[in-house]
Amino acid sequence: MSFNTFGHALRVTTWGESHGPAIGAVVDGCPPGIALSDADIQPWLDKRRPGASRFTTQRRESDTVRILSGTFEGRTTGTPISLIIDNEDQRSKDYADVARAYRPGHADYTYDAKYGFRDWRGGGRSSARETAARVAAGAIARLIIPDVKMTAYLVELGGDPMDRDSFDSDAIEANPFHCPDPAAAKRWEQMLDDARKAGSSLGAVVECVADGVPAGWGAPVYAKLDAELAAAMTSINAAKGVEIGDGFAAARLRGEENADAMRAGPTFLSNHAGGILGGISTGQPVVVRVAFKPTSSILTPMPTIDRDGNETEIMTKGRHDPCVGIRAAPIVEAMLALVLADHKLLHRAQCG
Repeated sequence: MSFNTFGHALRVTTWGESHGPAIGAVVDGCPPGIALSDADIQPWLDKRRPGASRFTTQRRESDTVRILSGTFEGRTTGTPISLIIDNEDQRSKDYADVARAYRPGHADYTYDAKYGFRDWRGGGRSSARETAARVAAGAIARLIIPDVKMTAYLVELGGDPMDRDSFDSDAIEANPFHCPDPAAAKRWEQMLDDARKAGSSLGAVVECVADGVPAGWGAPVYAKLDAELAAAMTSINAAKGVEIGDGFAAARLRGEENADAMRAGPTFLSNHAGGILGGISTGQPVVVRVAFKPTSSILTPMPTIDRDGNETEIMTKGRHDPCVGIRAAPIVEAMLALVLADHKLLHRAQCG
């Protein structure tokens, strides 16, 4: 059985392949009466759209979304909302070699191992092209939690971290890396240019902060808010690690350092927990970081095997992001919005 749906009260099913005619999503469980049009979704897709700078894939997709169902007179009806995004710039011929041999680091071998055959055109269903549908669905989730503001940005690229003391929120949208440290963004330009010219790629870490999450969302055992965030984030292509709050750094603290002391209000004197305690939101900002591996599609020849088990070598042609983390920021925001909106509805269902 394949799983293409996630969520509980707010359920999202994505569909489509990288080189098929279109991709899309069905959002079920959205409350009725919310004002919704294509214009509410398109700006978020534009943030993820390929070809926006020389540091992303040059595949030319407008990523224009159309709402096919679930609205009437500009408002949601409470029925499934169907979204479609046409694929406009496929070049399947670039992947002819992939039909015969597996690309190291990709899902080629595992898809064959599971299904016995695969769509090798751009990776088919395993392509990051699918994430456009998530961003579209996330735009709807944002309307369910209008008081929550989510901001994602790169904090590290190619092992080079930004300077936290130079954090400038106005710089996030002023550079192609969504980086709040202009000096780091400048360094990363050269690093990525060098990697691309060498036929290689770089990894990155994306941080996302959600302000305005009230205390009480989540569950104490099997639907912990942080557990669901981790599952959502690691479902993104190339994501290999997730931290909530201080994450792994918390393991290096003493108990009195890590505990978020409280005062009347209530107020917290720190936020090492990343806004979540016992699987339930505290009312503080929810903080999540996601580590993305270097893009596996590179021009450097790599040893591999073909479908018959013969050893060979492959060089991935086509148009690819030299760092997938650059376009991951709006995807991380979308997944965070979907999880938070889902838990808002679950909380309302149980607690009124």
